[in-house]
Amino acid sequence: MILGDICTRDCAFCAVTHGQPKPSPGDEPRQIAEAVYEMDLHYAVVTSVTRDDLHDGGASRFAEVIRAVRRKRSETKIEVLIPDFRGDTGALDEVLEAGPDVLNHNLEVPEAWYPKIKRPHEHYARSLGVLAYAKKQGAVTKSGLMVGLGENQTDLIQSFRDLRSVGCDLLTIGQYLQATKNNSSVVKYYAPDEFACLRDAALELGFRDVEAGPLVRSSYRAHRLFQNLMDDTEKTN
Repeated sequence: MILGDICTRDCAFCAVTHGQPKPSPGDEPRQIAEAVYEMDLHYAVVTSVTRDDLHDGGASRFAEVIRAVRRKRSETKIEVLIPDFRGDTGALDEVLEAGPDVLNHNLEVPEAWYPKIKRPHEHYARSLGVLAYAKKQGAVTKSGLMVGLGENQTDLIQSFRDLRSVGCDLLTIGQYLQATKNNSSVVKYYAPDEFACLRDAALELGFRDVEAGPLVRSSYRAHRLFQNLMDDTEKTN
């Protein structure tokens, strides 16, 4: 995770500290690249807190990290899990021009449940817009949803459809867990067979691959999702 550990937003599902972020180290891209090299990572997922205090939302730092990793270990595949950059396509261009292998941005929950996680309704459309723009620029796109906050299958299927309408390629679906007493409460724990049904439903709608399960998170088996997509692409070409 780059750009510090203090987030400028205060979403109800997240346990990350909310407040005024401190400046992140200027040599952070080099540090990340060194870590990737030392650990001999074949696949790296880079994410950040949301930094609304920065003019570009931190997009330039994502780009710097991608380029630094490419210089240090060119064979490493890079997935970026980005915030919405307030919908700024210029900021998004900065990340995309650095050439990540996967552009991931989480929808989090169905639209009707955005107020429960302390997000305005309009942020749902903004997030879809981020994925739509990235796809139009030729990126492999990915998103994630949490379940267990009170949504039903109809809500989830609509979100699947919304994501497919903007060409989203890959999807993760995982169980929401309440991190602290101040976070949103869990309404339902999904059984493994329910996750299997959700995965099947998403695949039927056209996602290239889906990971779904109680412990699935955004980076869960990220390398496998990407490789499966690449293998499938080779077969169809």
